Amino acid sequence: MAVPKRKSSKCRTGRRKAQNMKRAITRAGVDPESGAPALPHRVCPTTGKYRGRQVVTVSDE
Repeated sequence: MAVPKRKSSKCRTGRRKAQNMKRAITRAGVDPESGAPALPHRVCPTTGKYRGRQVVTVSDE
């Protein structure tokens, strides 16, 4: 079993983890009813529907 020879520093760990935060969400889909951009597997922010059902009531403010 492989074991690290030395402890990795906080700086090195932070630099490695910072690369994950840079990635943007690239797969935003389009809601078929409203045509607004929406994330996959989420409730549409403009209509409040998910998979054809009304899940959240959206107020016009």
